Amino acid sequence: MTFSVDDTDLYVNGAPQRWQSPPRNIAGRTMLPLRETAALLGQPLQASGTQVQLARLSLDTRRNTASLSGAAQPAGTVASVGTVTYVSARTLADALNANLTGDDTGRGFTLTALRDGGNPMSPQARFSTDKNVYAPGERVVYTEYPFDPDGADITARRWTGRQDVYFQPGTYTVTLTVTNSRGLQSQPFTRTIRVEGQPVDTPLTYALKYAQPGDAFPDPRILTYPAALISPQPSPSYPLLFSDSPEVPDQSGILYQDSVTGRARLLGYHMNGLTRPARLYVVARNLESRPVEVRSERLGETAPTRIESILGQVTLLEYFASTGGTTLTLSPGQSAAVYASPTLSVGSGVNLMQDLSTSGRVELTFVMLEEGLPPTPQVIQQLPYLRPDGRHVRGTFPDAVRTLRVTLGALPTRLIIGDGRVDPAVTGTDALTGQPVRLSGNYGVLYDLEVNGAAGTAVALSPRGGLYRGAMNIQDGPITQTIKLPRTGNALKPDEPVLLWRAQSDRLNIDFVPSSGSNLPISLVFYRAGRAGAEGGVIKTYRP
Repeated sequence: MTFSVDDTDLYVNGAPQRWQSPPRNIAGRTMLPLRETAALLGQPLQASGTQVQLARLSLDTRRNTASLSGAAQPAGTVASVGTVTYVSARTLADALNANLTGDDTGRGFTLTALRDGGNPMSPQARFSTDKNVYAPGERVVYTEYPFDPDGADITARRWTGRQDVYFQPGTYTVTLTVTNSRGLQSQPFTRTIRVEGQPVDTPLTYALKYAQPGDAFPDPRILTYPAALISPQPSPSYPLLFSDSPEVPDQSGILYQDSVTGRARLLGYHMNGLTRPARLYVVARNLESRPVEVRSERLGETAPTRIESILGQVTLLEYFASTGGTTLTLSPGQSAAVYASPTLSVGSGVNLMQDLSTSGRVELTFVMLEEGLPPTPQVIQQLPYLRPDGRHVRGTFPDAVRTLRVTLGALPTRLIIGDGRVDPAVTGTDALTGQPVRLSGNYGVLYDLEVNGAAGTAVALSPRGGLYRGAMNIQDGPITQTIKLPRTGNALKPDEPVLLWRAQSDRLNIDFVPSSGSNLPISLVFYRAGRAGAEGGVIKTYRP
């Protein structure tokens, strides 16, 4: 129950109500109408003549006296205004084992009580906010302190109406319900927040101060920002072997094949279109007349799944987290699998991204095999080379890394990736047909982006081609972290960017690989952050 002195309006469990006899300040005490308050709170009231009992409170309405669990209460605890009996709000709260809090004005109060006394074994939900009245756009800081009478663990929390910020003036009700390890649930605990006055932040400026990495926020002007001036830099020269055609093979066979020396990146993206379970393999064969080592430097994979956008995001998260793998030593002419997927049920898929280094020339073969067929030379020699599907791409592209440098000036500004114009598509050759190929979106290419003048800025990802789910790796001074983008769900709209990071250092390094199963292009948008924060710019404030 939320009420104010001399105000006929109140809220009970968030629903508006009206007093017949409003609360009063009598002799310096906040007083509530006894019978009306009990009815609004759903508390049983027993009366016999002038004797009234409400929970632990006993009253004599003729003498205006009260006792609490047998202890006499001070004079003035009970008062009569006409035919209405008023009782001290604090005494009522004590009688009901309720919680009474006041606002900054001293005239607004929230009284929280359990109906019918509640189950004494149930946990108690409790929380507070650092204030009761906020300006639009002002951050609300919540402090939770639920407890269980017997010390059982609080295992679940359910909030309704909770927001970290409110941008529209009005009255908002926030409720917490908790559950303990025995499965008992508390009664709802409610507080009311009032929002009024001049705004301190818009949704955009608030997000630039407080949003967490991976959170989306609104920016309707995002497409009007000028493009940043990009300076391409010399990049490490090694190839990307890309296998995505046929994307859905319907028989066992060779999907793609080429030979490499030194470093190479592999990207495979396939769904099982066979009528039975199958597995994707990458098989390395030594083409030298001497032993050759093949080392897996980085590996990310997702399999099996039927949700295409998950394939790319999870693969990138694993790829950025990997720190090296196995090393195979192949004798001349020997073959071995450098990757083997889990079993793929019919219709499920796999996304693989792997960095290899070799000490000599090896042939790499992407092959889909129905369950039970081993990836031996004898089996592979009998497999057909599967024809491209005409809609997707396979090939070898000489530039697996694209190194870019940006020096920030006026903000906001945008850096466009994967549009084919400002950021050209890589070109290569299908080694099986000899035909030139173009990789729209540059999937599998690692963008090594160095941003100078980054201190005090915020960078966000804006999807421009539709659904996007991915990840990026950042290095900000001593901090290295991989960020899931977005933190939950999908990024869909250009004017709802997803926060990547708030930079602390002048130089920010970002590693980005376009995510398989997602849509390009994207923009990286740089803003002036509202204020510098802690790691990742996530500012934590605690005011008990």
